[in-house]
Amino acid sequence: MKYVYPVIFEEAEEGGYNVSVPDIPGTFTCGDDMAESLEMAEDAMEMMLADYEDEGKPIPAPSAISDIKTDGIVSLVRADTDAWRMLMNNTAVKKNCTLPAWLNSKAEKAGVNFSQVLQDALKKILGVSEPKTAIA
Repeated sequence: MKYVYPVIFEEAEEGGYNVSVPDIPGTFTCGDDMAESLEMAEDAMEMMLADYEDEGKPIPAPSAISDIKTDGIVSLVRADTDAWRMLMNNTAVKKNCTLPAWLNSKAEKAGVNFSQVLQDALKKILGVSEPKTAIA
């Protein structure tokens, strides 16, 4: 799922920016510079919104950017909870499957990696791919 919310960036006394998302209660973060602050805002929003999705809570509606009153900087920031989940939860899960003995025998003789074949097939069927880069 993809979302866009207005985000407030306020200069911090110690340098960098304090970041808040008024429409998503409890969503605060910070960064050493604007680039890091934007990245941190996106990550914080994705984490909070993924929790809303998991808990079945209604997703807050974003305010109009013109309705946000602050002395700081307001910018729209996108959050992609599907991409965030792929980055944060790449844990292997064991699955058992059944296939004909003749097919199993041929695949084993050919040195087929069953796990990789299943992953590749599922990605193709679902139209998904792994993220190209991870957030450091």
